[in-house]
Amino acid sequence: MAAPTLTISGKVLGKSQNLFTSWQMSLPEQPLTLAELLTQIVRLEVRAFGNRQAEQRSTKVLGIIDIEAGVALGKISSGGSDLEQVVDVQGAIDNALQAFQDGFYLVFIDDKQQEDLAAVVNLRVNSELLFLRLTPLVGG
Repeated sequence: MAAPTLTISGKVLGKSQNLFTSWQMSLPEQPLTLAELLTQIVRLEVRAFGNRQAEQRSTKVLGIIDIEAGVALGKISSGGSDLEQVVDVQGAIDNALQAFQDGFYLVFIDDKQQEDLAAVVNLRVNSELLFLRLTPLVGG
């Protein structure tokens, strides 16, 4: 039996295209406030960003499938990048929470809008969380 998960997705108001590819995280074992849940999500995303950076440092041989996938994304990369972008985890968490408070994005869990960072969120097996960005940023 698969572990219970929370599916995370994102959209921009007024656009049909997803903001990012949906992904899943293990369902937290204890009840969390919305702020605690957002904090966990930011931490996971910062870790994933670091892993992607590490992968880009290695040069790899591309096959036809890799090249076709790169063409579809508009960028073909064989690695070898030496980007050292350091992310301040606490700063990223603070920014995410402040952006929620400032109304730059909404959070829906299982189609129910979450309005209070201090409120305990009701997650169930295979819940879905949607970030809805209200104002498109420059270039997005």
